Amino acid sequence: MDNIHMLRSIHHDGSARYVAQAGKLATLRLRADLSVPIAQVFIRTTPDGEQRLTPMRRAADQGVCQWWEIALPRAMPRDGYRFYIVGSTGGFWFSAAGLARHFTTDASDFKLLGDATLPWWVRDSVFYQIFPDRFADGDPSNNVRPGEYTYRNQPVYARRWDELPTRKHGPNEFFGGDLQGIVQKLDYLEALGVTAIYLTPIFSSPSSHKYDSQSYEQVDPHFGGDAALAALRTALDERGMRLMLDLVPNHSGDQHAWFKTAQADPNSPEASFYTFHQHPHDYEAWLEVPTLPKLNYRSAELRQRMYEGAGSIARRWLQPPYRLDGWRIDVANMLARQGESQLGHKIGRGLRRAIKQENPQVYLLGENFFDGTPHLQGEELDATMNYRGFTFPLLQWLNGGFFGRTGWLADLQPYDGATMAAQWGVFLAAIPFQIALQQFNLLGSHDTPRVRTMLDSDLVKLRIARTLLYAFPGVPCIYYGDEVGLEGGEDPDNRRPMPWDAARWNAEVLAYERQLTQLRRASAALRWGGFQLLHASDDTVAFLREAAEEQLVIIARRAADATATLDVRIAGLADGTVLAEHFTGEQAVVSGGQLALGSLPAVGVQIWRVQ
Repeated sequence: MDNIHMLRSIHHDGSARYVAQAGKLATLRLRADLSVPIAQVFIRTTPDGEQRLTPMRRAADQGVCQWWEIALPRAMPRDGYRFYIVGSTGGFWFSAAGLARHFTTDASDFKLLGDATLPWWVRDSVFYQIFPDRFADGDPSNNVRPGEYTYRNQPVYARRWDELPTRKHGPNEFFGGDLQGIVQKLDYLEALGVTAIYLTPIFSSPSSHKYDSQSYEQVDPHFGGDAALAALRTALDERGMRLMLDLVPNHSGDQHAWFKTAQADPNSPEASFYTFHQHPHDYEAWLEVPTLPKLNYRSAELRQRMYEGAGSIARRWLQPPYRLDGWRIDVANMLARQGESQLGHKIGRGLRRAIKQENPQVYLLGENFFDGTPHLQGEELDATMNYRGFTFPLLQWLNGGFFGRTGWLADLQPYDGATMAAQWGVFLAAIPFQIALQQFNLLGSHDTPRVRTMLDSDLVKLRIARTLLYAFPGVPCIYYGDEVGLEGGEDPDNRRPMPWDAARWNAEVLAYERQLTQLRRASAALRWGGFQLLHASDDTVAFLREAAEEQLVIIARRAADATATLDVRIAGLADGTVLAEHFTGEQAVVSGGQLALGSLPAVGVQIWRVQ
């Protein structure tokens, strides 16, 4: 049995075509090409930590595929499993990480989540991220006035909407965006195809970014106050749209009442909320930024006020009249972690319990620029911002990295397609597929340069990136302005005001974005379908998204490639199968197990639908 052939010809994932759960019973299916000489398949599970190997039965063959099935009793909140495939040259283990002759670790097992409270609405959504000060000025009367107060020993600046942010003044600059402005632009977002909005912090703070909370209990008056948030909720309800806000539980601002009390009185309850090395001015701060004192979750009282108590911050905003649909947890990778005190998982589980008690359908998203998979096992976060599992490898393939102040993508040498696909694969393999489908996929945010800028304004590559954003497993998010071709370098240039003069928009980019949102919202395969990598060479990558209702083959090419055909037999597509390309209507027929790529541009992307 050829190991390479097996690797490409055997498939299973956690989508509905391969996993059907009913109560405590899960029916699992494995697909393989008919040419693979399989004598027997066993499924390996570990109920309560003990290995169990159970034989699967061969079901009826379909077309060019053989299918193996088993009805598996579920035993635990999260059940891991892998397959043991016996052939003419021995046995092979098949897990979410792929095929291996050797015994693999449990970490790469496929995973079933039983009773996890997952937000069903997320997979059907298209998110839109807004930096409120820069999106739309709906009420100029609440704008920050020049010199109204000082922040970081400098006066605040009121800028005109057509000005650009400056590095020199950064968070001291205000452009006047507010929640009223967002309400006024909801018709635009609805026409774009957006179904959910994510706002960076809106609670009272002296900065324009508001990650230095002065109060968790009040919407900043310059954004319209609590009444404006309630009005936004009502306006969103009228359109069937969702709302996610940014919670910053890792640190407060140094102007927060808790911190001022803690500095003034070392015996106060609030003093335990922080870590003072030498009271009152030497304290633990996030990344040593003195305006961001880090919160200490060893304090039981802090936990009560932040999420455990009935009127706690995390719970309060989930209740009427605001009724948030999601919380994005800022710097979730660092939350409740200070040297020897590593409470991240404990606090993560506690935060989840509190939020899901209020509403099981609340989306709990965490910021993590690195590896968030340990927090994505059904017990803590519903998703992370999928920088490492999607965004960065894609951009590294399309154009190489960029050397930013943080060095996120300091390697300027582009990835080849196989390397990008490998990074996608390891991050998908590490989490349950149910969670992969609600991962928060993005091409950029308020923390990264604009995607158009990162791609050197190459609109063909931008088209590839935006298509893959909607085609990859997970939920897509548009960063405000990207849909009209807005450019911007590093912070704060990436936070330019939204241009509302349509003459400044790239109409082609906007029209294409609307096509993608419409496709996504209509496509079962893209919203909840499985994922199978079909091809990854230096310059061409292809994968299958499949559901019972629909099968799509996505092909992306960053440069001219000699590859003339794509092997689609491994996707279960038999000779004579007709496919139609989504954007052009062109048709092609599978022949000899291959799909001809003659019409694929030297640089471009196609989506082929099985007819």
